[in-house]
Amino acid sequence: HLKRMFAPAHWLLDKLKGRWAPMPSAGPHKMRECLPLIVMLRERLKYALTYREVKMIVMQRLIKVDSKVRTDMFYPAGFMDVIQIEKTKENFRLLYDTKGRFTLHKISKDEATYKLCRVKKVTRGPKGTPYAVTHDGRTLRYPDPDVKANDTIRVDVTTGKMLDHIKFEPGNSVMIRGGNNTGRVGVIQHRERHPGSFEIVHVKDAAGHTFATRLQNVFPIGKGPKPWISLPKGNGIKLSIIEDRAAKMAKGK
Repeated sequence: HLKRMFAPAHWLLDKLKGRWAPMPSAGPHKMRECLPLIVMLRERLKYALTYREVKMIVMQRLIKVDSKVRTDMFYPAGFMDVIQIEKTKENFRLLYDTKGRFTLHKISKDEATYKLCRVKKVTRGPKGTPYAVTHDGRTLRYPDPDVKANDTIRVDVTTGKMLDHIKFEPGNSVMIRGGNNTGRVGVIQHRERHPGSFEIVHVKDAAGHTFATRLQNVFPIGKGPKPWISLPKGNGIKLSIIEDRAAKMAKGK
C-alpha cells in the first residue's frame, strides 16, 4: 500500500481526499515513474468517479496499453506508452510536460501503431543470441547490429518488432525524461564523458536555451531536429517563470 502523502507528486493527487493512494503493481515502469491506470482514468480523463467505476471499465477490457488489454487498474503505464480506448476511439501517448508531469497526449491512429523505446543495454543470451533490453522492460532478440545502449528504437506495438532506430549522437532531437529538465525537448550538442561517474549531455532547445543533464535522462526521439512523435502543447520548450505568468495572464483575458 501507499500513503497519500508519499505518492509521487506528478500524479497530482489532492492530499485531503483520503489517507491512501493507489499502489502501482509491479510492471515495466518504476513505481515513481509511472501513472497507474486508476489515476489516469479517474483523475486525468475523468471517465470514472470512484474506484469501483474504474474497476468496471478495466474489467470490460476497454483499456489497451501498447495494444495489450490490461485489466489491472494498478498497472503502471509509463513514459512513451500508447494507451488505446477503442470505445471512445481515442489514442494517447504518455509524455512529460515541461513541469515534469505526465500528460496524456492525444495522437492519431497511425501514430498509435508504434512507440519509441530507449535501449538500456545490448548483450548476448543463450547460444550467443544478441538481444537489447529497453526502458520499458522489453527484450528484443537480434536487434540491428548498429544499435547500442542509449539509442532509441521504434517498435511496432502490435508485433513487438523493431522498425527503425535513432543513434545517440549530436544533432539528434531528444526529450529529457528525468531530473530538473524533465519534459524539455532539444537537440544534443555534445556529451561529456566521465568514466566511473555520471556522463553529462548538453542540449539546446528550439528557443535557443542550452541546458545540461545526465546521460540516463536523455531519450532520443528523432533523427536531426525533427522528432518522430508528435509533442504535447508547448513543444517541450520550458518557459521561465515570467514568460509562464505572461502566457497564463494572456490566456485568462
